[in-house]
Amino acid sequence: MTAPAALPLFCLPVRVYWEDTDAGGVVFYANYLKYFERARTEWLRQAGIGQQTLKETEGAIFVVAEATVKYLQPARLDDAIEVSVLSAVASRASLQVQQQARRCTGPASSTLLCEASIHIACVDHTTFRPRRIPSDVLDRLLP
Repeated sequence: MTAPAALPLFCLPVRVYWEDTDAGGVVFYANYLKYFERARTEWLRQAGIGQQTLKETEGAIFVVAEATVKYLQPARLDDAIEVSVLSAVASRASLQVQQQARRCTGPASSTLLCEASIHIACVDHTTFRPRRIPSDVLDRLLP
């Protein structure tokens, strides 16, 4: 995976807290998935898509079907990092989202820590069977 040349669609600032780190003092590997989840949730919210509202009005929820993660550099306690949603490609019932976590090292520079390709499926909230992503949701998410 390599970073697209385009600017992120969404960027969430995150501070690394004690609870995020392992015995070695670095961010526990699974916590990057939590950071990516938070960034996707806020990306949806910024687009006017509340996940609870989507469930209540459309009967749809998004679930992670697959994640490919590449760890490049460790983040440490008190680091300021930015977690971004870089791009999204949609099919009828899923999204493929590219994400990155970067340590902020200056006003115009950062270090890539972790990157992921996340496959998100849209499913019926009661049966968990695949369903189409509502067209108005796609219109708000894709450029």
